[in-house]
Amino acid sequence: MANIQLFQSIKGRLLPKTNAVNEAGGTAYEFTAEHALAQYAATGCLNGTYYASAETQLDKVLELCTRVDAITVAKTAVYCREHGYMKDMPALLLALLSVKGQDYLPLAFPRVVNNGKMLRNFVQILRSGVVGRKSLGTRPKKLVQAWLNNADEKALLAASVGNSPSLADVVKMVHPKPVEAWREAFFAWLIGKPYNHDALPPMTRAFEEFKRCRALGIEGELPDVPFQMLTSLTLTKKDWAKIASQSGWQMVRMNLNTFARHGVFELPGMAERVAEKLRDEASIAKAKIFPYQLLTAYKAASQDIPLVVREALQDALEIALANVPAINGKVVVCPDVSGSMSSAVTGYRQGQRPPRAVWISQRW
Repeated sequence: MANIQLFQSIKGRLLPKTNAVNEAGGTAYEFTAEHALAQYAATGCLNGTYYASAETQLDKVLELCTRVDAITVAKTAVYCREHGYMKDMPALLLALLSVKGQDYLPLAFPRVVNNGKMLRNFVQILRSGVVGRKSLGTRPKKLVQAWLNNADEKALLAASVGNSPSLADVVKMVHPKPVEAWREAFFAWLIGKPYNHDALPPMTRAFEEFKRCRALGIEGELPDVPFQMLTSLTLTKKDWAKIASQSGWQMVRMNLNTFARHGVFELPGMAERVAEKLRDEASIAKAKIFPYQLLTAYKAASQDIPLVVREALQDALEIALANVPAINGKVVVCPDVSGSMSSAVTGYRQGQRPPRAVWISQRW
């Protein structure tokens, strides 16, 4: 019989030693700065979570960015925007590039700032001073000017919805110098300066004409503009039905209860039309919607919404499974009933409505 003291199994003896302690106090392996930054960027919503506040997450991301090179920050910003569909995090990383890695800023900017909301996020984060500067600076200012001078009317109108900062604030900050007459008139209209009405682009001009008609008590033609621009006006059921018909897939999905309150589904054929839009496969793929978001919409749908529309949400949920990235190799699902599982996956942000996410504990 061999001496087991001399010839015992060395299984585990050659494993690297642990070098960190996890949240629960157990021994663990510390991620590299690149790994940790990628994980924060792909999963961190910069909201309050069970284990970390929004401020803690922000401080950690800023600290990690000091330990990696600029190209890693740029690649991470692009990845978490294009593949993770994140918003605040890529805008933060892009703002950091304006301080550390300006050579990569022009390369990452158009891939991260792909709509007006991301432009406003970027400007707000820069102006907040969290990345070490409060002014936009020459290069970021030129990039913002370029976006404003190249966006079409539809993108500019969509960007004009929202505050902190508003698009008008951004225009006042960077002073774009438009070449086209319509763009010059649009910017003047946006910031409340005198403008040439005839030079306004079609949708903006139609919006102004619609407001004049309503002020005179005339019905007028409903313009094809973001519906948030119309809600301060007196709208009829037919107006709301037209909004539902001409709006994009995401907007319809998020405002079903609003349409129900304004009597849209009482009009003949509107429930079927909205249901058809919701289950359109091409629109679901383009929206990059995930099943949990549709499950949330289904649970939030009031009983005033017709059954055919609620069933369309279920159909859309199944279609949206195609948007979930495939995971190669073996997958292990580990149910967890700890306290953190009662927290929304997107965290919480004071002053805003509850996050559009299912609770993880409800998935098991």
